Amino acid sequence: MKKILLIEDNQAIRENTAEILELANYQVFTAENGKAGIETAIKEIPDLIICDIMMPVLDGYGVLHLLHKNAALQNIPFIFLSAKSERLDIRKGMEMGADDYIPKPFDETELLNAVESRLRKTDLLKQEWMHGLDGLNKLIHISDGKNPLLSLIEDRTVNRYRKKQIIYQEGNRPSRLYFVQKGKVKTYKTNDDGKDLVIGLYNEGDYLGYVALLEGSAYNETAEAIEDTELIIIPREDFEKLINTSHEVMRKFITLLAHNVAEKEEKLLGLAYNSLRKKVAEALMTLHRKYNAPIDISREHLATIAGTATESLIRTLSDFKTEGLVNIKGGTITILNEKKLSTLFN
Repeated sequence: MKKILLIEDNQAIRENTAEILELANYQVFTAENGKAGIETAIKEIPDLIICDIMMPVLDGYGVLHLLHKNAALQNIPFIFLSAKSERLDIRKGMEMGADDYIPKPFDETELLNAVESRLRKTDLLKQEWMHGLDGLNKLIHISDGKNPLLSLIEDRTVNRYRKKQIIYQEGNRPSRLYFVQKGKVKTYKTNDDGKDLVIGLYNEGDYLGYVALLEGSAYNETAEAIEDTELIIIPREDFEKLINTSHEVMRKFITLLAHNVAEKEEKLLGLAYNSLRKKVAEALMTLHRKYNAPIDISREHLATIAGTATESLIRTLSDFKTEGLVNIKGGTITILNEKKLSTLFN
């Protein structure tokens, strides 16, 4: 059952609105002012918030401002409910990040349609759309009710890269978003001594090169094809148009694309403090989970992912084979005991 928080200082309106929502099978929490509403939101984490603008203690604008400062609450859909229907008031609320606006008086149908529409869009956005063109299609469709995916990818250039070919270089300025249609890609950084450290792995269905586009900066890593690869090229202008289609889509799209930042930070922490066995085990499990196939890469390449010397990696792999954790045949590594291997770094 979806949870809705209703913040309204008028008791009659609050009770009547809550009754309508409860009859529609929503679990409703109510608050008589903005301060009480924030406290309830923190406690209950509702799926949607309906809030009046003019209230004592803390008005609706103040509520929205505080919600956006709380990481656990900032993405909750927010609908303003107020008798104030002047254009400037509506504009102010939407510019602050409100998702919808229902002027009083309203009828039951108008209220429920707004609530159902907002919850439906939010449920779709919560799905895992990080991977796949179909996900991008759905995301754009939500932004404006249309289907401009064809204009985004139809007749686009598909660049083909050979194994070990550079896709973009650290320090270059981005002009496009890449989508991996086929193949595998790695991103890495090189130190002053010419040693590489792999910081990202990308598979079919992944987007590539988006961080620099979002930051408006140069690439801070180099991208290289691990095997023969096909990339769909999406011009920067079209990508920016997508993320600027609506506040909601922009916010969610950035969240989806940037979620791997925390993973990279965790990886770098592990490289700094983990033992050799942990580094190699984590590199093997990362590749296994990412590509869901036997690991068929050079030992030099695997060493750059693990962040260790090639000789040390080879010795550790030999130990893992002796312990029955992996099987090594030619250049291919097959994980035999995923659970035990995972315990080495978890």
